[in-house]
Amino acid sequence: MKKYKIILLLVIASISLNSCSEDVMDDINTNVNNPTDVPTRYAITDAMTSTAFSNTASEQAFYTGVYVELNAGGFGQMYNAEVRNGEPQNQTTFNNPWNSQYQTMYNLKLIIEKCSTGAEKGNYTTLGIAQILYAYNLAMLTDMYGDVPFSEAFQPGVIFQPKLDRQQDLYKTIFATLEDAIVNLGKTSSYPVLGTQDIIYYKLTDTEPVHISKWIKTANGLLARYTLRLSFKNPDYAKVLTYVSKSFTDKSEEFKMKNAGIPNPYSQFKIDRNYLFASKSLFDKLNARANDPRTTGYFEKIQISKGAPFTYEFYVNGVSPQSQTYSYSALLNASNPIFMLSYHELLFIKAEAEARNSAAVTSTTSLTAAVNAAFNKDEVKNFSTANATTYVAGLNILTNADLLKEIAVQKYFSFYENETVEAYNDYRRLLAMYGSVAAHPIQLANPKNATQFPLRLPYGNSDVSTNPNVKAAFGDGTYVYSEKVWWAGGTR
Repeated sequence: MKKYKIILLLVIASISLNSCSEDVMDDINTNVNNPTDVPTRYAITDAMTSTAFSNTASEQAFYTGVYVELNAGGFGQMYNAEVRNGEPQNQTTFNNPWNSQYQTMYNLKLIIEKCSTGAEKGNYTTLGIAQILYAYNLAMLTDMYGDVPFSEAFQPGVIFQPKLDRQQDLYKTIFATLEDAIVNLGKTSSYPVLGTQDIIYYKLTDTEPVHISKWIKTANGLLARYTLRLSFKNPDYAKVLTYVSKSFTDKSEEFKMKNAGIPNPYSQFKIDRNYLFASKSLFDKLNARANDPRTTGYFEKIQISKGAPFTYEFYVNGVSPQSQTYSYSALLNASNPIFMLSYHELLFIKAEAEARNSAAVTSTTSLTAAVNAAFNKDEVKNFSTANATTYVAGLNILTNADLLKEIAVQKYFSFYENETVEAYNDYRRLLAMYGSVAAHPIQLANPKNATQFPLRLPYGNSDVSTNPNVKAAFGDGTYVYSEKVWWAGGTR
């Protein structure tokens, strides 16, 4: 337990985003005392922590939230991202999460090997959980960066400059790994239960089958997400709905990290940096819909000067000057969970798949259920008193096209503010599906987007500087503004 607490503190330290000492941050994230062979029940806990805190809720989340205008970057590095001043294309910007994801996947690979053919063969529960986390991290990696080293990676001392694997091939691995995880979690393990080492799902009131069933539901939910992700390339909405039917039935089952020892990164980032502020673009979209409780409920009023009244001061995306005197999120709380796949996202996936599966669908029943789940998110502040049925009825949805567009917008609203990576993924997928920025359901406001919308994240410096294969793909970094990832209509 002492070892776990030390590692947790190091993981949390990585949130600081100290631009003047990124090499130092890399050193902090390297635990030189980590034993190479520990029981998987302890290693899996570390993998859960890094997956949630260092990978899901990292720089990737902060920057992509600015790109899709759920937040506005008003100061420091986030301001540079807002005005496209270097940050979106620099190889150093995402070096920490780039390294962290590879380290997490390497550790998970060791767990998978140990539980498959090694010293813990027959430890099917830990094996299945490790496979889910492995697939999740791989999907996040390729969604952010496109083609990445994989099949030749994770071989220290053997292959030093691995080739890049194509995103379409990586997705085959993702699907296969999740399907294998479901099979393994259905087997009887010959090893003790994880118990409190499962810091995602374990509860004292649960019996082991309940604990395992939640991981199986997570795998099915991720399969639904990733099948929908590929809908521009290979639509299969019936399969999406099949996966949804085997996933979460309420928010108590969703895939999230909610742990007293792990503060919500957005809350921590506000305290440490205070770089993110209330987006005028998001406010305008909410305000365009009658009686949306989130229009003002999402934001805090501020006092510009002593004695002045408290007012909403929104950052005009890409236009307002650099300052720390803007309104900010009213949702910030250290106790909020880190969502990796939320119940409300799953219901929006269901609503979209139903509407795309048949052009005759105009019913708002599934959309209403998704909005209701979003109003009732597992956060310290939510909007549980709002009536989703009345709200959706007032949106005047008459056609299938209307329904699909509103599903996209409402899903986007629901992602504020802890699920920005998925908002970014959805924006890029829908850009491919609708064919143009003008036709996109979510209209962004930053004038920089005309020529500089980041279509992906740049590779990390650790590999750009040492692997010629990655260096060639990186070039001068400006490819982030022109090269879509494969599932969004690109080639790499």
